[in-house]
Amino acid sequence: MNDPAEQLRELEQAGLRRRLRPLDGATGARVERDGRTLWNFASNDYLGLATHPTIRAAFHEGLDRWGHGAAASRLITGSQPPHQAFESSLAAAKGTGAALLFSSGFALATGVIPALVGKGDHVILDKLAHASLIDGARLSEATLRVFPHNDLDKLGRLLASIRARDAASRVLVVTESVFSMDGDLCPLPGLLELKERHGALLLLDEAHGFGVLGATGMGLAEELGVQDRVDFQMGTLSKAAGLSGAYLACAPEWHDLMVNRARSFIYSTAPPPALAHAACTALELIRSEAGASLRTRLHDNIRLLATDGRTPILPRVIGENQAAMEASLALEEAGFLVPAIRYPTVPRGTARLRISVSAAHPGEALRSLAVACEILSA
Repeated sequence: MNDPAEQLRELEQAGLRRRLRPLDGATGARVERDGRTLWNFASNDYLGLATHPTIRAAFHEGLDRWGHGAAASRLITGSQPPHQAFESSLAAAKGTGAALLFSSGFALATGVIPALVGKGDHVILDKLAHASLIDGARLSEATLRVFPHNDLDKLGRLLASIRARDAASRVLVVTESVFSMDGDLCPLPGLLELKERHGALLLLDEAHGFGVLGATGMGLAEELGVQDRVDFQMGTLSKAAGLSGAYLACAPEWHDLMVNRARSFIYSTAPPPALAHAACTALELIRSEAGASLRTRLHDNIRLLATDGRTPILPRVIGENQAAMEASLALEEAGFLVPAIRYPTVPRGTARLRISVSAAHPGEALRSLAVACEILSA
């Protein structure tokens, strides 16, 4: 099929066509769109740091001291003191010997996974792993296997089967700590036991756990006290940290291998040094008493919508694409920005509203949203 108009018509008929709808101003707990003020339950700004004055001031300071562009890749002239300062601070926070900053989570996944495994190796993903992790696995050319979501029995059988045939190849298990569309947690202790029993490696994506879970906000691995057993901890700065970019925390030898083999790192201009400078401040804030207070408020807010909620991602599965779109529009009319999530982001037949809670939301907004959702489901 060569006609893009026909492809767009098919997407429209299936209720899957997407369109850009920009905001009229900056993001925050409240946003402006089409001249209307809406409570923002769409973003991943879990701690409200995207507009935090301390981080804004650090960004300005970084601009003044280091400029607004790195001008080259890290291996040419782009590696500057703020990049190294952030990586050193993060490695200490994560309990690893090293860390590496990437321009985005997608760049990290599509660079790191092919650098770790290739032809003759194996990569095993949770069925609900993020698209970037899937694409990274495909690019690696390793043998790709998928296990049903959080199914440790199936994962164990896959690992045993691989090791029965091949005792020497590299096997990488890939999962998320907090799943981005369901908000549930991976069974991390069981995953660690299996990967250690079968001599595999574990890549844990803490994108939605970073800043949210753990005593100092370093994620699920910190909360469970198992950071030293996770081979690769990755996460983004575009969610709870309120910035952009991504990190990989790992042992120094793996770090050095990524510098030499991760193509999205080698062949990309480095993240702006001002951004890295601001990321140092965001990391410090997240780990501070102020960060702990924000996490407490976040979890209090979560429980206003879900009494047993552990994470700020609260899905309301509706089923059909059109019904999910109509529910999203109805909430927008009521003053709430809540996105409809459809295939291929979620499996067919599971279109949903994805409610994202922030520490910046006042109680009145959460209680009003709860009432609006009850009216929709009545």
